[in-house]
Amino acid sequence: MRALRTVGNLLRHDGRFRFGFVVTAALVALAILSLFIPWDPKLWNVFPRDRPISWTNPLGTNSMGQDIFWQTTVAIRNSLILGLVAAAISRVIALVIGLVAGYRGGILDRILMTVNDSFVIIPIFPLLILVSAILKGHMNVTILGFVLGLFGWQWDARLFRSMVLTLREREFTNTAVLSGMKAVRIVFSEHLPFVVPLVMAASLNNILWAIGMEVTLAVLGLSSLEIPTLGTMIYWAMQYQAIFLGIWNWILTPVVLCVLLILALYLLSVSISEYLDPRTRLMRIRLREE
Repeated sequence: MRALRTVGNLLRHDGRFRFGFVVTAALVALAILSLFIPWDPKLWNVFPRDRPISWTNPLGTNSMGQDIFWQTTVAIRNSLILGLVAAAISRVIALVIGLVAGYRGGILDRILMTVNDSFVIIPIFPLLILVSAILKGHMNVTILGFVLGLFGWQWDARLFRSMVLTLREREFTNTAVLSGMKAVRIVFSEHLPFVVPLVMAASLNNILWAIGMEVTLAVLGLSSLEIPTLGTMIYWAMQYQAIFLGIWNWILTPVVLCVLLILALYLLSVSISEYLDPRTRLMRIRLREE
């Protein structure tokens, strides 16, 4: 109920959140629509090639004989699934490391932060290229999302740790310790609820990052190219020289949707982060009072 009230307040008072919410909701609706696609999206030559926009094909067809509209709905669904898988994997790792390191401190904190900092300095993109090249024959949306999740947690783990460090000094933590509550219960029942809103905001950034990395890998031909995603749609449009042939509906559709999705997720993340920041919240209260 509190979450719904927060969303309602942001929709009324924050134009950035409103734009991001509407765009994301529209893209999610398209992703759900992909479940009703009447043919296998991996098949070629289902329709005549390079057909212009019509009632039968709302966005025309491409040079592979595929309906661009239905391919787009499937691509959005797969890109969102990839982003969610990557965010889920990285959230689990970041939460465990951040919560444990922040609460326990001492040598365990130093060990976990040493591991964390090791992942920070690793050049992730070249490593992803190597992993993608090795797993290219077995790569799918879930596996790629899992791989991205393994390399996308380190910055957020530090963020969660810093918040737990402040929570550890609060009176309710001391009360829980003195009452005999175990450390695991304190971390997950007392501290985790305070970290969850921050996790939600950070997750949007992680989804954005994962989708951007998939598009980059796909354009380079390093992902599973037979699976429709926003990245693979751009790849095939470039391979068939859609720009030079003037098939703008083919190349612009994934590019525009990719930009809109990244912009929407970014604005949602910024809006939620500012809402959670006590300083900006006090500023908004003062402005309303004036």
